[in-house]
Amino acid sequence: MKHSYLEVTYRKGHPIAAYYYLPRREGDRSARTERLDGGLLVDFIADGRPIGIEIPSPSRFDLTTLNAALQRLGQEPVRPEEFSPLLAA
Repeated sequence: MKHSYLEVTYRKGHPIAAYYYLPRREGDRSARTERLDGGLLVDFIADGRPIGIEIPSPSRFDLTTLNAALQRLGQEPVRPEEFSPLLAA
């Protein structure tokens, strides 16, 4: 997968979890997870590359916190429209 994308899980019309997939290569699997500010959980493969960010509490989602985490990880920031499903919830 060459592009990042957001996946949101809903129950009864409300988001209960979200995962932001980062670019990865075929076969990449999580080797460790690190907790960041705002409760975000980042999955890394064995060589240290981040492959995704779990957002376990979408109701408390903060785009500024996510973009700070992405900057720390050497990734591009996201635009609000990319996260409109969470921002509207």
